[in-house]
Amino acid sequence: MKTAYVKEPSTISVDDTEKPSLGPGDILVQMYACGICGSDLEKVFGQYGKPSMKLGHEPAGVVVDIGENVTEFAKGDRVFTHHHVPCYSCHHCSHGNETMCKKYYETNLSPCGLSEEYVVPEWNVSHGGVLKLPDSMSFEEAAMIEPLACCVRAWTKYPYREGDSVAVFGVGPTGMMHVMLAHTKKFSKIFCFDVNDFRLDFAKKFNVTETIRSTDEKRFEKILNQTESRGVDVAIVATSSLKALVDAIEMVRKGGAVMMFGVPSKGAKIDLDMSKVYSKEITLVTSYAASDNDTKEALELIESGKLDVKQLITHTYPILDSQKAFDHARSGENAMKIIITK
Repeated sequence: MKTAYVKEPSTISVDDTEKPSLGPGDILVQMYACGICGSDLEKVFGQYGKPSMKLGHEPAGVVVDIGENVTEFAKGDRVFTHHHVPCYSCHHCSHGNETMCKKYYETNLSPCGLSEEYVVPEWNVSHGGVLKLPDSMSFEEAAMIEPLACCVRAWTKYPYREGDSVAVFGVGPTGMMHVMLAHTKKFSKIFCFDVNDFRLDFAKKFNVTETIRSTDEKRFEKILNQTESRGVDVAIVATSSLKALVDAIEMVRKGGAVMMFGVPSKGAKIDLDMSKVYSKEITLVTSYAASDNDTKEALELIESGKLDVKQLITHTYPILDSQKAFDHARSGENAMKIIITK
């Protein structure tokens, strides 16, 4: 079977690998669709890149084999599979920090999600890490469950109310998911920032208040003029750019919240006037990954039609063209979500 790995910085190799052995509680899944995430791009092109690093944690597919002790799933089941599953009993889990759980990091798909077939370990199978898909949901839509779940989790980290305003910095796939979630929560004003004109034009289709280039010298003025000189209630930084984080702190109102959602490069540093964060009483929070509760909510949002995520998918590539897919995702040229298929 074919599996994609990080061969060296900026280079992906798609190699023949042996089919992993199946334990009594494991299931084997044939990958039909797997999204490219910003953290995957960081592994390939950023500071985390190292040989044999696993790629792909947004896969969906069909169960092709099951261990002898598996009873909840059968061959032919269409499934979404979560790569990490926590213990739900440790100190972190009991405080709602499931993605900080030691077990969360110990669990993973083998060899990875970006493989023609992969094994889901017994722990994941028996602890909610595999969700059956409704027949109405395509595999491409199912590959959007994990990134949407990450967005869902982020929205639990800060206070907001109906009628609030939000600025989303970076309107790539997850940035647009935040836009869509803001609509479901009845936000009155949604501002979108980016340096990519295609993505700003794309965002205009989603009934946003205004799209603004991140380099616009009047960007602060535009926000103040439309928020009664307060600033936005919530600012979501859905990009790795730390300049966007500085802008978010400037544009959020006194007592507002800033969500650091995008994945910064390892070692990234910022020169920040903390007196401004303090004096404005800003709530500055981060959100990492998603739990199974979040993936279940994401699946329901997609299945119910509350969020039409398929409109965010602009390109698909076969697994053999993984390098082209990642290069395209990195450039962002005329693209939103890019999905790799079998």
